[in-house]
Amino acid sequence: MHRIVSPSGATISYDRSGRGPALVLVHGAFSDHHTNWEFVRPIFENQFTVYAIARRGRGETDATVDHSLKDEASDVAALIESIGERVFLLGHSYGAHAALAATAKIPHRVRKLVLYEPAWPTILSKRIAARMESLALAGDWESFAITFFHDGLFVPLKDLAELRASNLWAPIVADAPASFRDLRALARHDFRPEHFRGLTVPVMLQIGTESPRHLYATDALAAALPDAWIVSLPGQAHEGMTTAPQMYAESVSRFLLEDVALAA
Repeated sequence: MHRIVSPSGATISYDRSGRGPALVLVHGAFSDHHTNWEFVRPIFENQFTVYAIARRGRGETDATVDHSLKDEASDVAALIESIGERVFLLGHSYGAHAALAATAKIPHRVRKLVLYEPAWPTILSKRIAARMESLALAGDWESFAITFFHDGLFVPLKDLAELRASNLWAPIVADAPASFRDLRALARHDFRPEHFRGLTVPVMLQIGTESPRHLYATDALAAALPDAWIVSLPGQAHEGMTTAPQMYAESVSRFLLEDVALAA
């Protein structure tokens, strides 16, 4: 992996692959720079030079404690600055918040932005947050992950059982300690969609048609951002890049590469 040093002094790692215009990927919680993009990355690599950042506690990136979401936005901005050209930027879930905040810091370096379901910082009720805090402190990461997906994201029990029986579950549980720090940082994040009214970067806001829409800030951002529109992912929920990779990659590529000469 490649490494840079963030403005906070943390070591940040990332992978680079593919050929073409630069596309920076910012993963969400319960995933990392590999698992979040495992199925779409080979498709992206045919069209883009892909930079997949490993957020804090993943890859060879420092596992800092009590960092803020703004710290991670600075990590993303530092990576973009190091690339030396304007980039396309895609963030998923928690990573969408980091990508949006990074774009606000250096809008002149971002050609287009894709945000997939950034959650409201209040996504977890106080009761669920307290239960997850107890499970984390007990080191019961399996129950921690189950509680998040079922009680936080409202994944149906049947779908959750299928997920737990798949090869995807072990990496999810392994990432739970880092995701615990993500959830703490998100809960402290002062997120106000109106703060981004002056951001003129073109933005595609993705939402799955099967997602509980009220959990995510998609509609509020669409109302606040001056050059944004919502694209629905039919039949998908919060993990469209995993459950429908070809459709997902085509949706992203169409948006990023249309009129690309004008964005250069």
